[in-house]
Amino acid sequence: MGTPLNQQALDQLFLAARSYGKFESTPVDDATLQRLYDLLKWGPTAFNSQPARYVFVRSAEAKARLEPALSPGNKEKTLAAPVTVIVAQDTRFFEHVANPKVRENFEANAHLVEPTIARNSSLQAAYLILAARALGLDVGPMSGFDAGALDQAFFPDGRYKVNLIANLGYGIPDSPAPRAGRLGFAEVAEIV
Repeated sequence: MGTPLNQQALDQLFLAARSYGKFESTPVDDATLQRLYDLLKWGPTAFNSQPARYVFVRSAEAKARLEPALSPGNKEKTLAAPVTVIVAQDTRFFEHVANPKVRENFEANAHLVEPTIARNSSLQAAYLILAARALGLDVGPMSGFDAGALDQAFFPDGRYKVNLIANLGYGIPDSPAPRAGRLGFAEVAEIV
């Protein structure tokens, strides 16, 4: 398909990339957020379903709506981050799927919706992290929040359900904690 990425790109996306909790005050502009989406949308999802929905929380007013749902350990860093993105799942995502047979299948089989949105919006959140890193942004994904409170604050009609949130910006270089180890190949994988 293509040429392997060079070491600098691999470092930026994976090997030297970190989850950031502290960010410079440099704003992240609308054009960068739009470009971020324009990259991540090309990641594969089942049936090209793209069930994730994004709310880029940047204003003081929106951050105030976000704050009550955050766990105590995530409040300070999230309120200080230039942008916090809420990655949600559209429970009616199939209305946007091009194939009418796929739409009909989800309409007739409601039990298929939840696992599909959970898997595929999580994939899209991972694409968001990689796209952000590719654009030179740093990311701090987290799950420390009250999902019900967040849904009520941002998605009161119930159609969207939060999956995770992530802070975006330009990380302060020495702010991440020392990198924790990772499991080795033999501990988690096998070739059969």
